[in-house]
Amino acid sequence: MSDAGRKDFHDKVKESMVPDSTKSTQTKMKESLTDTGDKFARGAQPDHQKSTGQEFSDKVGRSHDRNVHGSGPESVLDKTKHALGMDRH
Repeated sequence: MSDAGRKDFHDKVKESMVPDSTKSTQTKMKESLTDTGDKFARGAQPDHQKSTGQEFSDKVGRSHDRNVHGSGPESVLDKTKHALGMDRH
């Protein structure tokens, strides 16, 4: 189950089980867009406002992103604000 406007955990698992080599270009594009939207939503809502399942899923996702991309704990939303200069008071 997922929070409103979020990608369902079961959908994420199903998508990861199918090799990219067997997916159509349209499917890959759709998954990429929904993954990006979900990552943005993940950073926009504080963990304490999420359901337990969504909070766990987001923590796992952030950990994976840090390991794969070598990024820090800064959320996508924080990085966007910083890039646009919106984090300055």
